[in-house]
Amino acid sequence: MDPELSVVVPMYDEEAVLPIFFERMHPLLDSLGLQYELLVVDDGSRDRTAPMLLEAAKDWPQLRVIRLLRNSGHQAAQSAGFRSARGQYVVTIDADLQDPPETIAEFLTAMRDRDVDVVYGVRSDRSSDSWPKRTTARLYYRLMCRLVGRQIPFDAGDFRMVSRRVVDAVNQLPEDGRVFRLVIPWLGFPSAEVSYVRAERAAGSTKYNLSKMFRLAFDSVTAFSAAPLRLATWLGLLGGLMSALFVVGALVIKLTGRGVPGWTSTVLAVSTIGAIQLLCLGLLGEYVARLFQSSQRRPQFLVGYDSLDDQLRAEPVRHR
Repeated sequence: MDPELSVVVPMYDEEAVLPIFFERMHPLLDSLGLQYELLVVDDGSRDRTAPMLLEAAKDWPQLRVIRLLRNSGHQAAQSAGFRSARGQYVVTIDADLQDPPETIAEFLTAMRDRDVDVVYGVRSDRSSDSWPKRTTARLYYRLMCRLVGRQIPFDAGDFRMVSRRVVDAVNQLPEDGRVFRLVIPWLGFPSAEVSYVRAERAAGSTKYNLSKMFRLAFDSVTAFSAAPLRLATWLGLLGGLMSALFVVGALVIKLTGRGVPGWTSTVLAVSTIGAIQLLCLGLLGEYVARLFQSSQRRPQFLVGYDSLDDQLRAEPVRHR
């Protein structure tokens, strides 16, 4: 029988936090009073994360382990979890325990009482995050709200609960490289919010460094908005206008007999126009690269192992 709740947890090199994660998750999920599966997606970990998960699964039948063949990224691991989740309700949460798993019970209550398809976990206090992370997160959400729409919950990350309708809708989307914190609000399903205080990482170190944060922001912009292309157009027009002004200025100087301007103005003109051209080419190149990757139709992730297959193969033996 399929579980009523699926908890999807992407993991990458989380051996330090796993004992604490199991200690909090196991009794919590058991206390919810419904059939569940804890679906952990091992995103190509290099440490002992995978062996520890498989060892824990021996004594925890609801723990399901999916191992990707290579490290594919946080959003790809979530996609693998969405494709494999069987529950009527699906929760996504990170393994670092910064998002308190105890809030899952509040998600369930909110979804049932308010009759919604999405419940977002909204961070009411981010004092546990460093100042650079809080600042970049604030800039990210403001930029996304302006480019994509006001329907994006501010300070809502990847900690949420969705219904089976939302899971099926997301899985039917043809795009690769989806950003879940933008895709799910864009779908427009009825939603609610539950506030919580973001804690410090329980153990280990963050795997989401500054470069990955910038990559997420860039993917978010190029995947959901044509604004950079329009910006390239406006910059191109601005460069053309500046070139015209330089030409007019040069003609005026020539006609008034004041001589030829010095090299400073020449360098300024060439550098300004060149910079704008290179920026426009770079933005266009990003979109061409996305089209190229989409045309290849390569899978975003490859599943190398699913512990559910072992359980299904073992079931006929138990009943003999």
